[in-house]
Amino acid sequence: MFGSIDKSKGMLFVTYDLSQSLQNTMQSLRTEVESLEANRLLNTAPEDLKNYLVEKYRVTPATLLHDQWYADSQEVQVDVRYDQRRWIPDTSRPVMIPGERIKVHVPFDGEADLFYSRANQFTLTPPRAIIKGSELVLQYDSPADSPSEVRPLIDRSIADIEQHLAWQRPMIEAHNSALPTVAEQAIQDRRNRLLAQSQRVEALGIPIKRRSDSPTTYAVPTTRRKAAPTLPPATTSQFKPEPIWAMEQYEQALKIMQDMALVMERSPEAFKSMDEEALRQHFLVQLNGQFEGKATGETFNMEGKTDILLREGDRNVFIAECKFWKGPKAFAQAIDQLMGYATWRDSKTVILVFNRGTDTSTVLSGIASTVKSHDNFKRLVSWPHESGFRYILHSNGDINREMTLTVLVFHVPK
Repeated sequence: MFGSIDKSKGMLFVTYDLSQSLQNTMQSLRTEVESLEANRLLNTAPEDLKNYLVEKYRVTPATLLHDQWYADSQEVQVDVRYDQRRWIPDTSRPVMIPGERIKVHVPFDGEADLFYSRANQFTLTPPRAIIKGSELVLQYDSPADSPSEVRPLIDRSIADIEQHLAWQRPMIEAHNSALPTVAEQAIQDRRNRLLAQSQRVEALGIPIKRRSDSPTTYAVPTTRRKAAPTLPPATTSQFKPEPIWAMEQYEQALKIMQDMALVMERSPEAFKSMDEEALRQHFLVQLNGQFEGKATGETFNMEGKTDILLREGDRNVFIAECKFWKGPKAFAQAIDQLMGYATWRDSKTVILVFNRGTDTSTVLSGIASTVKSHDNFKRLVSWPHESGFRYILHSNGDINREMTLTVLVFHVPK
């Protein structure tokens, strides 16, 4: 991010302009997105790629670790030619006498190069120190016959350095906060261009030949950090666009099913003796009322049959399982069953958990722990709901084929 810095000069917070450095870092993110091989980008889950870019281009502020500092001293020869307390007729040459050198080592966290970067606010008399590895070193020399009181000098230097670091933090925080949005936009813009380009080429009606110089594997670029993030795994084979069910339609289907909870509350006697199949029929009636009769029950699909399936053309756009809560083990099996049905990228799925008699907190806790420990779990999605969760899982055998799973808990009268 900051380039090569001569750390031996000792002048801090003057070498680079932090604002420009942060702009360059953001541009490097965009450049990396543009430089990714097309199919490599299209076959990578956008959220995974975004997380990689955010981690790679995030700037960690420098923080002094005062509780870990230490000092040492050694004998040295000290040049006193400019000491006004001494009569030195010729100051053109060094006048060396025995003395003492005190070094104060202050460990720090964050990026060392920030000590050489000037924030928007600064002073005209910047502090001096030497950066060695992950330590800031303050050095003070004084003659043995008149040793200096260095503690006030140390405190003043530390306070000055802390002030400059404090001026940097709002700029760094603003940069880091903008990273997810910038990364997401850069990825989406490139994906849209590539997909539009693919559609235009296919519209020509001429067979498409893969470039001979197109890479079949992708080498992860070297980054500036020791523990650098790596690009998420993905194939560079030809990307094939697949239909995606709009999130607003998914939310509409969920809303229809959530409204059934009100029906159960208002007519508890009607649901007391119902089993899974009977309950499912009530959900099917509601879905078919909104989606033109395209919802079916017990429809065969891939490895098994599912409870509720919504089709658009020859594609399954929505898959749901209806299960009574029988504990974490049975719920894990329901997830595995659902994974067998989800056949395409960005599948929208739901598990309707019917709870009859078990404490609600027990059910919710069991759901959360089971999903997060599942082999296909990727991340929890923020979805405020009193009796439900939303997760992203990946399909069997392909981490970039993501599946949205919403779990809704319904209380069924006993």
